[in-house]
Amino acid sequence: MTADGLWRPASGCGPWCLPAAGGPAVSLPRRAGRLLAVLGMLLAGIGLAVVLPLLPARERRAALRGWARATLRALGVRLAVRGRLPRRQALLVANHVSWLDVLAVLAVAPARLLAKREVREWPLVGPLAAAVGTVFVDRARPRDLPATVRRVAAALRAGQSVAVFPEGTTWCGESADCRPGRGFRPAMFQAAADAGVPVVPLRLAYRYAGDRSTLAAFLGAETLWESARRVLAARDLTVSVTVAAALHPASDADRRLLARAAESAVHLTPARRVVRACPAPPAGDQGPTVPAVRQVALDLAA
Repeated sequence: MTADGLWRPASGCGPWCLPAAGGPAVSLPRRAGRLLAVLGMLLAGIGLAVVLPLLPARERRAALRGWARATLRALGVRLAVRGRLPRRQALLVANHVSWLDVLAVLAVAPARLLAKREVREWPLVGPLAAAVGTVFVDRARPRDLPATVRRVAAALRAGQSVAVFPEGTTWCGESADCRPGRGFRPAMFQAAADAGVPVVPLRLAYRYAGDRSTLAAFLGAETLWESARRVLAARDLTVSVTVAAALHPASDADRRLLARAAESAVHLTPARRVVRACPAPPAGDQGPTVPAVRQVALDLAA
């Protein structure tokens, strides 16, 4: 909890959660080529932001999906998808590991997103986020949260899917000890119950050279460029998106129970998944005691 009374989610992750250097890497010219390709995709995103509002819904979703998939390819990231989304609109909820998560979700389900208000001002990303109908929330004004829930519910009733990252912050995605406190925040689950639409959990995971890895995670006080450099240099980095079974809430469903059910579907239960432990922090460093994990990409708050 911050001094102003607002809860800012934090994880126990730090640099010690990242893999040791020396894994399979591409050459410097290949990295430079990837960087140029990504910059080209960001510039293309500006043009896409202008065109998207003019397109019919189906063509708009196809264009956004194509842009997200092409941007992942430009970064050298492979996409693996398991499961199928329902044909109707839904509230999509996913764990939050990296700034790549947004691209992965949009590449599978080009939905509207919930994002903090500051994203609107980001160069290149802000105009594109607004163009795809992102619902912005002011995290410094908790009294506005009910109105945000109503906007999300209205979008769902209008036949649009909405994607959220209800953990509210990024973490390594591997160690149960690192998961943000209080788990999935329940507010936006109320929108699904009010709109009478299913909740679809999405499980995001990253593999590096064939093994599960934290390489793509965006942790602690590191900059976006530091994280991006690891991704640009990685050889054989894959993001997998697993679509879990949809949850169908009743109109009077308890949003907290719904959030817990979705969280269990995303992270699985201890009996079904062995979560490895991250290396211990260096001596004298017990990990962040304040919300040090950066609110990244289209970081969500509700």
